[in-house]
Amino acid sequence: MTAIVPPPSRIYLLRHAEAAFPAPGQSDFDRPLSERGYAAAEILAENAADKSYKPDLVVSSTAIRCRQTADAVHRAMGENLDIRFVDALYNATPEIYLDILGAQQDMGAVMLVGHNPVIEQTLEALIGHQLLAQALPNGFPPGGLAVLDFDQGRNNWRLIDFMID
Repeated sequence: MTAIVPPPSRIYLLRHAEAAFPAPGQSDFDRPLSERGYAAAEILAENAADKSYKPDLVVSSTAIRCRQTADAVHRAMGENLDIRFVDALYNATPEIYLDILGAQQDMGAVMLVGHNPVIEQTLEALIGHQLLAQALPNGFPPGGLAVLDFDQGRNNWRLIDFMID
């Protein structure tokens, strides 16, 4: 398990919602959300807002499907939500995701909107393989949102909720 020191108090890991199949000649980076993905992103964002899950900062990949997922979060959680789009999250490693999270020391809660398998690998780095396998036996689904709190006493991350549309 990985400790981010000093940590934000809460981390939200959001895998972009379901993407459309690429059109002929379309790059992976430019794939938008499917119709189902748009709907799922909106529902998930609204449900998260209803649970008072609101980050201080959203850091999203610049890929179109991540931008669209982050936009759904923005609509559900308010105009003053700070969103930053970061090129390095596309085709990244878990270490890059963790470094970006660790750099947000002045934030109470941070949401990362990214891609699989890296979002799942990042969750595994934070909570460990055994807990990941128990919580997500079928892997990290598109549009899934992991909510993690830092346990100061144990100096580790705890998965407190996992949401899907």
